Amino acid sequence: MELRLRGLTHLDPLAVPLPHGTEVTTRVDRVLGERRVPQGAIGRVVGSAGAELDVMLVGVGVVRYRRDELVPRKTGQVRHAERRSAAWDALLPAVVLEAVVGSRAWGLAHEGSDTDRRGVFALPFPWTTGLAEPPRDLVSADGSASYWEVEKALRQALRADPNTLELLFVHTAEPRDEIGAWILEARDAFVSSAIYGSFGRYALSQLKRLSQAHRLAEHRERVLDWLADDPALSLDDIARKLAAISPRAAPTEADRELQAKEYVKQLYRSLHDQGLLPARDLASLAAFARAGRSASLDTARDLRPKNAYNLVRLIATAIRWLRDGEVDLVVQGELRETLLAIKAGAWPLDRTIELAEAMTPELEAARLATKLPPHPDVPRADALLRRIREEVARRHVAAAPGPLGKDAPPAPVAVWDDGDAGPARGRAAGDDERKDEA
Repeated sequence: MELRLRGLTHLDPLAVPLPHGTEVTTRVDRVLGERRVPQGAIGRVVGSAGAELDVMLVGVGVVRYRRDELVPRKTGQVRHAERRSAAWDALLPAVVLEAVVGSRAWGLAHEGSDTDRRGVFALPFPWTTGLAEPPRDLVSADGSASYWEVEKALRQALRADPNTLELLFVHTAEPRDEIGAWILEARDAFVSSAIYGSFGRYALSQLKRLSQAHRLAEHRERVLDWLADDPALSLDDIARKLAAISPRAAPTEADRELQAKEYVKQLYRSLHDQGLLPARDLASLAAFARAGRSASLDTARDLRPKNAYNLVRLIATAIRWLRDGEVDLVVQGELRETLLAIKAGAWPLDRTIELAEAMTPELEAARLATKLPPHPDVPRADALLRRIREEVARRHVAAAPGPLGKDAPPAPVAVWDDGDAGPARGRAAGDDERKDEA
């Protein structure tokens, strides 16, 4: 049994919202120049323009469709999209704290930069008393705005989560309710030397992963170039060529070639799973390379300059916060110019990684000299949460005006729902949204 807000019978796959990132299947043919993209193509929603959606189609690129020309690829996505939209509509008035975050808050925006918002919402009292699990996140359809439920936000802040601490300390943070003001007044309770790990060491580890991903992307390009020039190359031929340039350590040359061979196999399996190859074999990979379709491959998210510059910014933020005991999230001076250059792609990734590694001694020195407490003030955070819960209950009982009192949206009602085909999973509604921000 699964406890749901509602069953699936009322959902119309042609009507439910399709948030950015949703996998979809096209319902119509589309002609792009001399190329025909048949219905049934698989893609992912990456943007929106009024009633139309931009879809990144596998092996094609971004194509625009009307909403009724698309259906979610999986039934579970229909369910998730409906829940996400319903929660947004019902609980957006219950937001108690909000801030503009991202590049516009850090002083690193340009004319075309997105405006991202993050915040905290409180659940009306009736939403906390039934069997149906209430949402812990509110996310807009385009992903530009997201809000955490109060308890989730406070728990994340206690762990020194960068996204949450930046929400609390960014200069754009504004309370939308008295409860939001209480949270800002208590924000110092969440600051500790754990920032060293959650900001600094985390960013360094992610930059190392980024470096590895960069090498793999380069290997993919090399393999496809080799096959485009000579499609008759065997798996052993490619493995020997790849092993000769790979920096990965191995006990013997034979082991290096075996690692390279496994990488090539993973490459054509991955492209087949994405719908780019008709079969999981080297011949299909060679045909793909000869057709020049590698240009349609989407750049890995981790390899985008925006990700690299933000990781360097996190390290610099950790240094200042640990060293000075306070933080200004607006980046200025030489660091600002450096980050803007990285963001614009003017710096190669290797140079960015060298910069981050050069900041490591300063990060370690700031950790050793910091006057920040070793742990957050958990009793104060606990008292804050209790105060908020009591205030929400008081408004409900008193039928006070507002979204947390007499104007609260109706609470969800748990109903029996067999869910998707397959064994019962015993989840409550909203479980699939329980993912903390990194």
